[in-house]
Amino acid sequence: MRIFFTGGSGKAGRHVVPYLLEQGHRVTNADWVPLDHSGVNNLRVELTDAGQVYSALHAWAGFDELDPGTGIPSYDAIVHFAAIPAILHRPDQETFRINALSTYNVMEAAAKMGVKKVIFASSETTYGICFADGEVKPDYVPIDEAHPTIPQDSYAMSKVANEVCGRSFHARTGYDYYGLRINNVIEPHEYEEMFPDFLEAPEKRRRNIFAYIDARDLGHMVDCCLKTDGLGYEVFNVANPDMSVAAKTDEIIDRFYQGVEVRKDMGPDETFYSIEKAQRMVGYSPKHSWRDVLDDPRG
Repeated sequence: MRIFFTGGSGKAGRHVVPYLLEQGHRVTNADWVPLDHSGVNNLRVELTDAGQVYSALHAWAGFDELDPGTGIPSYDAIVHFAAIPAILHRPDQETFRINALSTYNVMEAAAKMGVKKVIFASSETTYGICFADGEVKPDYVPIDEAHPTIPQDSYAMSKVANEVCGRSFHARTGYDYYGLRINNVIEPHEYEEMFPDFLEAPEKRRRNIFAYIDARDLGHMVDCCLKTDGLGYEVFNVANPDMSVAAKTDEIIDRFYQGVEVRKDMGPDETFYSIEKAQRMVGYSPKHSWRDVLDDPRG
């Protein structure tokens, strides 16, 4: 597929783009800075400028596309990951403005230019736990996509707004808009750097619902969505099937989720961030775990 990928130079994108290239896709990376990786076409685009978005989507991806003399090919899909990645990077108003406006521009251009699939990065933060002022517990566990999304912060608000845009543009066009509620992205080198601390102190993962997503498995999820047509508008939790801590599920419930409804029997290491919908609807099957790198102190 010919893919327009925004934010491919970011923490997640720099792993997802190479994965998509390995699957045989052609990728144009639209970002403020280029991605130094063989085979990717880079284009510097300001996504809050609608004119730049329209122009970028109707441009050759590389010089080789000039050779047939048949005009500019169209994109098969857009993967929109570009965003201010969290609170505290920019003033709150700028975080919301950039994230919401850039997403609107990308989705509107897709709708008007006939790009029939948009996969966009939403976030675990939409559930209102990650960046809450104080402790907020989920309504129930494991958290699935039906859980309320009522955040307090500008970053998560922008992601909820993006989901509303996706649902609305699907209603207008009938095209596929898939929102990925991505949990805390972990790069392979971060297991040795960060996880020993998490295994000893599970409270450090409370705001992330004790979950994580390996960047390589995120690439797999995007590819699953590219290969699955006709779902319309959908949102998916994206995480790995195990927790990011050594404590077992019953210990986490006793310590952090007392009084919270537990809606199903859970395995001893099962994530509280349900990925059942992604597994069932698009064939998501994550392969990586911190246990591939570190010994589990609980055995």
